[in-house]
Amino acid sequence: MSADTTDEKFLSTAIKLAQRGRGAVEPNPMVGCLIVREGTIVGEGYHQKFGGPHAEVEAIRAAGAATEGADAFVTLEPCCHTGKTGPCTQALVDAGIKRVVIGCEDPNPQVRGKGAQRLRDAGIVVETGVLEAQARRLIAPFAKLMTTARPWVIAKWAMTLDGKIASHTGSSQWITGEASRATVHLLRGVVDAIVVGRGTVEADDPLLTARPAGPRTPARVVLDSQASLASGSKLIQSIDKAPLLVAASYDAPTGNIQRLAKLDVEVIQLEGQDHAERLSALLDELGRRQMANVLVEGGGGVLGSLLDLDDVDEVHAYLAPKLIGGASSSSPVAGIGIEKMSEALQLKDIEITQLGEDIRICGYVH
Repeated sequence: MSADTTDEKFLSTAIKLAQRGRGAVEPNPMVGCLIVREGTIVGEGYHQKFGGPHAEVEAIRAAGAATEGADAFVTLEPCCHTGKTGPCTQALVDAGIKRVVIGCEDPNPQVRGKGAQRLRDAGIVVETGVLEAQARRLIAPFAKLMTTARPWVIAKWAMTLDGKIASHTGSSQWITGEASRATVHLLRGVVDAIVVGRGTVEADDPLLTARPAGPRTPARVVLDSQASLASGSKLIQSIDKAPLLVAASYDAPTGNIQRLAKLDVEVIQLEGQDHAERLSALLDELGRRQMANVLVEGGGGVLGSLLDLDDVDEVHAYLAPKLIGGASSSSPVAGIGIEKMSEALQLKDIEITQLGEDIRICGYVH
């Protein structure tokens, strides 16, 4: 096995290790680290929770005295500044590490390239760009939040084989089976917010909670320009289970806003002449709140607006082997849409999974 192949093997293990932090570390990135001495892993660590020790520190602690002269494999460039924790570059130097293999550069301007240089200045051999694409995918939400001040947007829908999300009467429960719905609950449990339109709430009266609960409790966000969410909705009745935000326009009736406020619902009034502009403003607001991952569950108008705005980063589409027909039956994505097939958004890194009788297709837009 060549040195490069060995490096990739250890970096791949570090990436898998990093994924254990999903839902617990955000808005920080998921990071994994291995300490390897003479081809043997002597310490491993990952960033376990926001504000906690970084992966490098965890791995160094696990390795103990075996760090002297060892190699470190870390998915993200070690930090060289003091934040909630001390600089990882100094921890690696103090541990006597002789070589550091890095997956990808840190997009944080305080670190970008400086961490690797700090290690080189200390006499440590630094290799960069090993499994870079996989390492970048691991930190994609963090990178987007850091560079655009907006969250990573995951579009999710369930549809029949003929591309419908509801019958012509609005009936939609349930299109997919229990296995598919269970994976959706797992996804809900690792995001910061779940966004739906008012039409979806009126049609389905959803809870929008993760069941069972995951490491995060996502805020439920309803796009409701007039702040007209019914007081008896399940969302309001479950206000003690998870935060509820209503994204309204500036011309929403004051009485509606006051009514929701008395029910502990936070109303955000957004700038914008139409739904798309207010949706864009909402993403800016969620970014200001340091929300790294946002799951958008519909309906078609909301998802269509996001695609028109080019603001979808990841897609989770569930396909059930059912046919319901109907020219007026709802489709998962509306909006303006494209003019030519050559302009269609092509998903990358596609993953196809069978869940009971359903098929789940996941992929990345950007």
